[in-house]
Amino acid sequence: MKAFTISVDSTMLITTILLLVATGSFILYWFVANSERIKSRFYQKYPFDEASRKHIFFTKYFGCVVLGIIPLLIYLLAFPNTSIRDVGLWINPATTLFSLGWTLVLSILVIPMAYFSAKKPENLKNYPQIRAKQWTQKTFLINLLGWSLYLFGYELLFRGVLFFPLIKTLGIWPAIAINLALYATTHIPKGLAETLGAIPLGLVLCLLTLESETVWIAFFVHVALAWTNSLTALVHHPEIQFKWKFFPTHGAK
Repeated sequence: MKAFTISVDSTMLITTILLLVATGSFILYWFVANSERIKSRFYQKYPFDEASRKHIFFTKYFGCVVLGIIPLLIYLLAFPNTSIRDVGLWINPATTLFSLGWTLVLSILVIPMAYFSAKKPENLKNYPQIRAKQWTQKTFLINLLGWSLYLFGYELLFRGVLFFPLIKTLGIWPAIAINLALYATTHIPKGLAETLGAIPLGLVLCLLTLESETVWIAFFVHVALAWTNSLTALVHHPEIQFKWKFFPTHGAK
């Protein structure tokens, strides 16, 4: 029998570690965030509205840590000669105006799309994710903060840890192909429309991330998209009321 010889070079090692870390991180996040056992603990301990708010916020900051912070730390520890700049986590003075301009352009494009799609019945089945019947200012702010934290970790993984290092080891287009494949796959639970839509959006974000050398365009555009979708769904959801100090009561009667 012919013996197999396994040789490991730096390119193979970096690629293997990053893909395994990303896969493990997403598996951990998915099963914890969707655990009925964990969810039930919140609803056993708190009233319905508070339980919903606390549980969803838990899934958001847990996602930030598991999807973003932990993979980043593993990468930095596994490869000591690297820094956060190597994953796009820095302010690049040379591309600041470029980043601001494209963030504005993409936001202008995606916000109306998110606004009109968020009102559809199929979207209201899942959004807003906090299913509290009565929204307060606190619920409103926690919703925005939660999405920001989660998407920071999410984009740090996809447009940072899983992108820049793989460009150095595999080249631009293989890195983009891997990024799009994993990015689209994570959207499968959200339905066919979001899964297919993730491909062109992911491609644009990868190219802009490459050009700006930072993760910030992807992060801020994704936040704009999520906030618009969440808040539009809040306004149009027939079973949710909200009342804030400076706004009249709105929602279900």
